[in-house]
Amino acid sequence: MENFNSIELKKLYHSPSSSHKGQNGKLLLIGGSHLFHAASLWSLKVASRIVDMVFYSSIPENNEIVQKAKEEFRDGIVVPRDKMKNYIEESDCILIGPGLPREDGEEDGDYSTKELTEKLLKAYPNKKWVIDGGSLQVIKPLIIPRTAILTPHHLEFKTLFGIEAKDTNVAEMAKKYNLTILLKGEEDIVCDNSKCVKISGGNPGMTKGGTGDVLAGLVAALYCKNDAFLSACSASFINKKAGEELYKKVGPYFSASDLANEIPQVMKKLLDY
Repeated sequence: MENFNSIELKKLYHSPSSSHKGQNGKLLLIGGSHLFHAASLWSLKVASRIVDMVFYSSIPENNEIVQKAKEEFRDGIVVPRDKMKNYIEESDCILIGPGLPREDGEEDGDYSTKELTEKLLKAYPNKKWVIDGGSLQVIKPLIIPRTAILTPHHLEFKTLFGIEAKDTNVAEMAKKYNLTILLKGEEDIVCDNSKCVKISGGNPGMTKGGTGDVLAGLVAALYCKNDAFLSACSASFINKKAGEELYKKVGPYFSASDLANEIPQVMKKLLDY
């Protein structure tokens, strides 16, 4: 299995100078709960700095948090979950799962995570999906659209597919279900139905809670305007490089918010802006 070649980053979409608001990516983020309210906010934080528009749909208390944070989240709309249909259709990509409760319990009388995720995946199989967190832990592989990128850690991979997260198994599951899988770890593995790469790097500071949510937001933001494999590989590479830059400054003593803040600076260097 080859390592990801950073030259591939040059293939990422660049916003044309003539573009207008909305033309450089629209993302819908569905996540958050009473227990895990911060997770979706980390995904939102990084994505809102990359795409033109993020539609954010969470439980009422998280929607209120984002509504109050408009000074940072300028180009976005807070969407109640019963109003998601139009925004799903308008969005280039949908990220579902960061901070959604992993059990079958309900949130404010809405669908459980399993019901919500399955309902949306079945209703919109042709949309670009990034599936993370709580959604990954309650669904079955057969319902996942072929357009999806999955971002599991090793335990989530085993829960979803029923086998250990070994290199050969990641490749096998990606091919079997025709998916793109980004397996998170000390060395990330990205596979689609025909190829696999490894992405090395990072450091112990990236074990902090929320860093996976930052990665999911970055994957989804890139997927708005790029293909699935390039988006997953590039996001993994950029995320690890951002962690390495932070390690030079403060060692392992950085947070998920620090990582989200560092990513735009790293992208500027890597993409020659």
